[in-house]
Amino acid sequence: MFIIEYLWFFLPAGIANMMPVFVKKSFKFLDVPVDNGIMFYGKSLLGRNKTWRGIIFGTLGGIITVFIQTYFYNHLESFRNISIIPYNEYNFILLGFLIGFGALLGDMIESFFKRQVGIDPGKRFFPFDQVDFVIGFLVLTSIVFRPEWQVYVFLILFVPVLHVATNHIGYYIGIQKTRW
Repeated sequence: MFIIEYLWFFLPAGIANMMPVFVKKSFKFLDVPVDNGIMFYGKSLLGRNKTWRGIIFGTLGGIITVFIQTYFYNHLESFRNISIIPYNEYNFILLGFLIGFGALLGDMIESFFKRQVGIDPGKRFFPFDQVDFVIGFLVLTSIVFRPEWQVYVFLILFVPVLHVATNHIGYYIGIQKTRW
């Protein structure tokens, strides 16, 4: 049962991490790099792929997911039983923001280091490509909610496997450029 509980806790971060892929062909006016082309020691700060569109929609994805989780928590006992967060004690906008933006912040920090060591966008940076958003979401969420240590260990070890699997699926259905 703990796997369902931990994945339910992780769901808004996973949605936030996937949202930029789903909206990449929409809202072209937001297709503006977050770093605005700023260079750091002659290298791109974050890269062209980290856009305001991704940040905005990823964060909104986290907020909307937490809103839905809060609704289910408040209205269905079965969801209270699988929730490690007492959603009724938190503002869903704040919690959703911390989870969603935290996942994206972790990804941006990883992109910074990736650019600085000379790895191009879309190229592998194992294992950091698979855990960056998990660490970011866990760190920012810990401002208001800290789960037991087992949740951290499970998510840091299990989500990379899940991330690789979903990237493979995305690649084979044509929404992802790489399958790793």
